[in-house]
Amino acid sequence: MGEGNQLLMKVREAGAGDAGRGVARIHPEDMAALGASVGDIVVISGSKSAAAKILPGHKEYRSKSAVQIDGIIRENAGVGLDDRVSVKKAVPSRARSVVLAPVADSADTCIDWDPAYIARLLEGLAVMQGNTVRAALFGSKCAEFKVVGASPGDVSIICPDTAIIVESRREERAAKYRISYEDIGGLHVEIQKIREMIELPLRYPEIFERLGIAPPNGVLLHGPPGTGKTLIARAAAAETRAYFIAVNGPEIMNKFYGESEAQLRSIFEEAAERAPSIIFIDEIDAIAPKRTEVSGEVEKRVVGQLLALMDGMEKRRHVVVIGATNIPEYLDPAFRRPGRFDREISVSVPDKQGRREILDIYTRGMPLSADIDLTEIAGITHGFVGADLEALCREAGMLAMRKILPGMDFHRDCVPYETLLSLEVNMDHFMRAMGEIEPSAIREVFVEIPNVMWQDIGGLEDIKDAIKKSIEWPLKYPDLFRHVKAGYSKGILLTGPPGTGKTLIAKAAASASNANFISVKGPALFSKWVGESEKRVREVFRKAKQAAPCIIFFDEIDALSCQEGYGGNDSGVGRRVISQLLAEMDGVEELKGVIVLAATNRIDLIDAALLRQGRFDEIFEIFPPDYEQRCKIFDIHLRGRPIAGGVCTRELAFRTEGLVGADISGICKKAAVRAIDRFLKAGGGATEDVVINNDDLSWAIEQIAAFKKTAHLKPDSQ
Repeated sequence: MGEGNQLLMKVREAGAGDAGRGVARIHPEDMAALGASVGDIVVISGSKSAAAKILPGHKEYRSKSAVQIDGIIRENAGVGLDDRVSVKKAVPSRARSVVLAPVADSADTCIDWDPAYIARLLEGLAVMQGNTVRAALFGSKCAEFKVVGASPGDVSIICPDTAIIVESRREERAAKYRISYEDIGGLHVEIQKIREMIELPLRYPEIFERLGIAPPNGVLLHGPPGTGKTLIARAAAAETRAYFIAVNGPEIMNKFYGESEAQLRSIFEEAAERAPSIIFIDEIDAIAPKRTEVSGEVEKRVVGQLLALMDGMEKRRHVVVIGATNIPEYLDPAFRRPGRFDREISVSVPDKQGRREILDIYTRGMPLSADIDLTEIAGITHGFVGADLEALCREAGMLAMRKILPGMDFHRDCVPYETLLSLEVNMDHFMRAMGEIEPSAIREVFVEIPNVMWQDIGGLEDIKDAIKKSIEWPLKYPDLFRHVKAGYSKGILLTGPPGTGKTLIAKAAASASNANFISVKGPALFSKWVGESEKRVREVFRKAKQAAPCIIFFDEIDALSCQEGYGGNDSGVGRRVISQLLAEMDGVEELKGVIVLAATNRIDLIDAALLRQGRFDEIFEIFPPDYEQRCKIFDIHLRGRPIAGGVCTRELAFRTEGLVGADISGICKKAAVRAIDRFLKAGGGATEDVVINNDDLSWAIEQIAAFKKTAHLKPDSQ
C-alpha cells in the first residue's frame, strides 16, 4: 500500500553477498512508486529507523511489496523477517564528521587502527544516529560500530572527506550473538525448517493457540562436523531475539552425586524465567547416550533427568531445546520421538551452489584480485564443509599476508592503512591453500587427488575414452544425463595382467574429474573382530556419500570379494563382507554421486554377483601394450630426463616386446641410476654432464628380462 512517497513492505532475507553493505533490494516497480532510482537512500522504519541504499532485487528472489535487508538493518529498524516496515525516500547530506563507538566483542583491536582506514571501509554508507554499521576487515573478520554522532542532518552519507572519530569506549551488544541468516550459506532448506519449528512458536504463539496444537518442544540437528549446526542455532536465537543458553554436553557431567541433574534443572529454570528462550545443547550424545549401552549410573540418571525436563516443557512455555550431534545413532531412542525432539533436521555437506554461497560470505571483506573465480573454487572443493571453506579463505589470506611481511616495521603499534590497502588475494593463493586443507567429510579416509593426467598414460586410447564417458561426463554434464534419462555407471572394473596401468588409470580418472578420491586396499578392510569388517565397508560408502561426487577405488578387489569367501575356512567373514559390498553397491539405498572403481588381475576369483549390470556396469580388460603403445610409454618415461643423442624410443620399443608399462618404467629408472653410477666413477663434474645413453638403457632392459626370467615370468607369457 502506497501513501505518497511511502510504501508499506514485507521484510525478506537478504542475499549472502549483501550482508554488511547497507543496501536494501526492492522490486523496480516499487522503486518507481517511491519516486527513487538505483543508489538512492531510503529510511526503513519499524519500531526504530534505519538508512539504506536501494538496489533492484535479484530476479529469482524479487517480489512486489517486499524489501530484502540484512540482519544489521533489521536490528537497526527493530524488525524481524516477515514483519511490515515503512519505506520512504530520504534526502541525505554529506557527513562532515561521524563519531563511532566499537561494539563490544566485535573487534578487539579496531580502536587502535587508523581512522582513515575505517573511513575507507565505510565510504558510501548511509548512516543515522543510533544505527550499527559493519566494517569488513581482512578476510571474514568484521568490526561493528555504533553511530553515536553524525553531522549534519538525520541521514548522512560517509564520503572520502568525512572525519571519522573512533571512541575508546565500548557499546554493549543488544543481542548475545550478532549472527543472522545471511551469515549462513547453502542451508536454505534447513533454515526454513528451523524458522517453522522455532521462530514461529516463539514470535507468534497465538497461531498455535488458534489452531489448538502444541508448539514443538525440541529440534535435533545432526550432520558431519563443521556443517553449521551451532551457527543455525545461534542465528535462530538472534533472529527471534530470544534468550539463548548454550550448553556443551560434557560440561554437565559432575563427579558429585546429584550435581549433574541439579545443573540441568537450573538451566531449564533459568530458561523458563527468561522466556522466550532457546536452550542449545551441543554434543548432546555426551549426556544422552543409549542407556542400554552405558554402565555408569551417572549417565543413566542424567538421561532420565533430561527426559523428565523435556516432558515437562508444557509447564515451561516458550522454551525450545535444540540438540546438535554428529552421531545421532548414539542418542538414547527415548529422545527421538514427538514431544521431545519433534523434528530431526539433517545438516548435510554443502553442494556446489552451497559452497559458492559460503565462499561469498567468507570473502566479503577480502580484497580479491580480478582473476578470482569463486565458482571454479566451489566446483573443485567437493567434500568441504563450511568450516573447511573458512579455513581455506583464512589460509589464502595468510599466503597473501606473507607478501607484505618483509617490508613491515615491527616497531610500530599498528600497520599503516596504505600497506593494508596494498594487500590482494589472487587465485594462486587459493590453489596453494587447497593443498593445506583436508575436507572434513572424508578426513578419516581422505586420499589426496593424485597428480596423474591422461597424457601421462601411454596408449589405451579406447579405454581412456570409455572411462571419461563413464566417470567424467556424469559429473561435468549432469543436466544432459537428466535430460535424456541416462543413468551413470555405478561401478567400473579394470582387469588385466600386473603392471598394465590399472591403478594409473584410476589415478588419472580422479585427477581429471576433480572428484574426491578414496583408495581402499582390499585386505585392509578385514578385521579379527566379528562385524568390524562389514562396518568398515559401510563406513567407506557412508563417507563417500557425504562427500559426493566421490570415487572409491578398490585395489586388488579379488582379495576382498573372491568366490573363496563363500567357503568355510574364514569363519564366514568373506561371505559377510561380499554381502555388505553387494548391498552398498545396489541395495535399497540408492548410491548417488558415488562411482566405484576397482582393479584386479584375477577376475576369475571375483564373485559373479558383482559382475552384473547395476554393480560393475563396465568391465575393461587391459592387455599388454603393443609396439606403438610401448613407443608412447617410453616417450612418457624419458620425457624431461637428460637423454644422449642416438637414443631411439622406437628401437627400444622393438626390443621390449611382451613387457608391460611397469617394466618400461623400471627400465628407465634403472638406466637413470646406472648413468649416475657411471658419472660418479668417472670422477664427477657438473650435474648437467649426467646423461642417459643407449648402453644404460640396454643394460636396464637385460636386467628386467633376467629378473622376469628368474621370477618365472617370461615376457611372452604376459
